[in-house]
Amino acid sequence: MTTDELSAPLGQKRPRKRKFRLPFSGTQAIATLLGLVLLAFAGFALFNDNPQGGEPMVRMAIRPQPAADKPAAPETDKAAKAESHDGAAGGSHDKAAHVEVPGQKTVTIIDGSSGARQQVVVPGGGGDTAASDVAPAITVGIDQKLLEKSRYGMIPMVADGVKPFNAYATAGEADRAKAARMPSIAIVVGGLGVGAAKTNDAIMKLPAAVTLAFTPYGSDPAKLVERARAQRHEVLLQIPMEPFDYPDNDPGPQTLLTTLPSEQNIDRLYWHLSRFQGYIGITNFMGGRFVTTEPALQPIVREAAKRGLGYLDDGQSPRGVAALLATTQTLPFGKADLSIDVVPTALEIDRALYRLESLARDNGNAIGMASALPISIERIATWSRSLEGRGLLLVPLTTAMLKSKSGQAGAP
Repeated sequence: MTTDELSAPLGQKRPRKRKFRLPFSGTQAIATLLGLVLLAFAGFALFNDNPQGGEPMVRMAIRPQPAADKPAAPETDKAAKAESHDGAAGGSHDKAAHVEVPGQKTVTIIDGSSGARQQVVVPGGGGDTAASDVAPAITVGIDQKLLEKSRYGMIPMVADGVKPFNAYATAGEADRAKAARMPSIAIVVGGLGVGAAKTNDAIMKLPAAVTLAFTPYGSDPAKLVERARAQRHEVLLQIPMEPFDYPDNDPGPQTLLTTLPSEQNIDRLYWHLSRFQGYIGITNFMGGRFVTTEPALQPIVREAAKRGLGYLDDGQSPRGVAALLATTQTLPFGKADLSIDVVPTALEIDRALYRLESLARDNGNAIGMASALPISIERIATWSRSLEGRGLLLVPLTTAMLKSKSGQAGAP
């Protein structure tokens, strides 16, 4: 006890000195700082003028072609003069004015939803151009004449007698003539569009003749479909249909159901058709009950024919009625003969592929279905390399549909 305390009057305490304190706690300071950071981020996101933020970008250097220093050769002068004389009736002066730059190509990219066009100059092959007589040029864009607007977006249609089935087929007349002389096999790999990694593997690792089937549920299926078509793959759209154990086994939103009126199923079909463009036809995704119910499937087959599309039955239901319905429509049709990867092992997939070869030799044509499993992609790619050496030809689905008897009956 101090002297001051002994001398202080009883019942009174000396006032204590107050310590300096901040008007807020450390927790409050941290919370305020975090709030300021979030507020700054939100302001940047709202007011930053970058509508394509996060989109992938490609920078291409376009170098102007140097002016020609040397005069044209005499033969060239003669050819130009002859072309000028011939153009008096047909307007070939415009053609003579257009100079093709060796080693470059101009590709017109058309957005399937908005119709916007963009021309891009890309390097081209410098080899022999005679190969273009065998196969048509790659079509990257979408033919806007073959689209009409629905309440969900653009969907396919027939225009001036041209059908999407023919417009987006990749095989030329020479390829089909070759397929008519040999046993041919078409392979369709489905379940793509959900999962960019497996979809890109299928696009890049499988031969161009393999047809790729996309579900409508990917976050941006149009970009993946465009990439597939740029690699010369034909594309199918998989339509989710009611299986026997629905709703325990649900294919996904907008599934076509046997319990719905045909108008509602057609409306759902339009939703699927609008998800991307450039496909040659449609195929069922699941749908064991739906494809065996004629009143439910008939309007779908009729609508596909009306819009110039083909129809592929995946072959999973022996009692499916699609083949019967296709005979009453102008509809290219095909049915898968077997599923390649029911047992997803290398040994069983190889066995299924060789069974497919036997069917092709016996019938002249065979169609196989597979899923986009890594083992399936690897085995199909390996198997296809030596296929022609064994006297068989791998063909796109359109070629197989037109070659088969059922496809010929409904050929466009």
